[in-house]
Amino acid sequence: MSELASLLELGSPLVVGGAGLAVARAKTPRLYWSVVGLPVTAGRIAHSYARVMEACGLTVEPSLWRTMASTAVARRELRPVPPRVRGVVPTATGLRLRLRLARGQETADVAEVAERLRHAWEVHGVHVAEVRPGMVELRLTAFDVLRSVRMPKRASAKAAGLLRVPVALREDGTVFVRDFRVIPHELSLGANQSGKSMLLRNLLWGLAPQPVALVGIDCKWGVELAPFGSRLSALAIDPQEASELLPILIQMMEDRYELIRERQGIARSTPDEEITSDIWGLPEDIRPVPVVLLIDEIAEVFLTASAKDDKRRDQMVTDLIRLAQLGRAAGMYMEIAGQRFGSDLGKGATALRAQLTGRVCHRVNDEASAKMALADVAAAAVYAATQIAPERPGTAVVGDTSGHWSRVRTPARSLEEVAAMCRAHAHMTPDLPELARFRPAALLAPVPLVKPVPVTP
Repeated sequence: MSELASLLELGSPLVVGGAGLAVARAKTPRLYWSVVGLPVTAGRIAHSYARVMEACGLTVEPSLWRTMASTAVARRELRPVPPRVRGVVPTATGLRLRLRLARGQETADVAEVAERLRHAWEVHGVHVAEVRPGMVELRLTAFDVLRSVRMPKRASAKAAGLLRVPVALREDGTVFVRDFRVIPHELSLGANQSGKSMLLRNLLWGLAPQPVALVGIDCKWGVELAPFGSRLSALAIDPQEASELLPILIQMMEDRYELIRERQGIARSTPDEEITSDIWGLPEDIRPVPVVLLIDEIAEVFLTASAKDDKRRDQMVTDLIRLAQLGRAAGMYMEIAGQRFGSDLGKGATALRAQLTGRVCHRVNDEASAKMALADVAAAAVYAATQIAPERPGTAVVGDTSGHWSRVRTPARSLEEVAAMCRAHAHMTPDLPELARFRPAALLAPVPLVKPVPVTP
């Protein structure tokens, strides 16, 4: 009996401690990783690195001179050589290993065995990124960072800048930045409640404090974009208003091209660095303000109720295609959202989609919708988009026409929170006379419809 009591006395703290660690791992994975997971995983990698690399086929035979020297001095044969570790950096979500590739290896060789490395080192994920030729980085994630998105403040602040907005967290723990100057136009597809609106809110959250003009087209009577009217330079809430707004944007674009041409036609004595082909080469005192056009539910722009509306629709589509083709140099950018975007919408849909370099695909209702967004990026990206669970709104697959793609998830921001941010930065709204008649009513002082009558006792 005394032996049983002693066993209980020794085992109880172990059971309680183990249960505490299990709870910490589930509820506070970052804390658990920092205290327990990091040293254990680092030790596991250090102990098994050479054997794991050899088992995964990432080793090469040593050079002839090294083999001869080792045989002459140590009288032993050398084992195959794995990639050399050139740096280990712990992070809040995992580890980063920089590897110097061995002779004859390439980044794809490491990427192919990423799943094997994940199991060998018992981590949640292994992602491979090329740093420079001959050097790759293994980004190990200790847990599912997309389950509860926490944007790293330091990395987000560093990534922010003019027309650069940190909008989501990648599955490898890095920040996904929407950079309009690199990818001027983007298409965001997704079913209802998939997270398209949350992506727009995060964009508005990041763009509101910046010196840019925000223009909205929301043909659902403005229910999505009207709450942010205090920061919008223009807002069209139905197809009729959109058909009147787009020609004005086209005229603004043409005026900016005239300004660029005038700058190019200056005297021969002007230094080459002052000659430019877009607005960013113009002197700051004459440079037009950048314009970001946000379109919610692009299908509403294409759809018509009767044949007499077809001409208006065709003109709007033509204007959008021209903005997509020529807007970048004029500092005019587009963010287009919708549930579907293909030839079934009508004439000009595929021509417009081809101009949208950035692609974001949230949860969709069918595989065909995912193919519309990502088929020209990569087949694996299409498959990944079809696997997004309904209980994870905001999760998406992002890619571009270069073939790169990754999973991301946007942080949750309430409508009231983003609307307050827009009101706080309403003074940043540029004064553009061309768009004055499209300024949202939210900028005007509210006028009571009924004259208040004092209550008498």
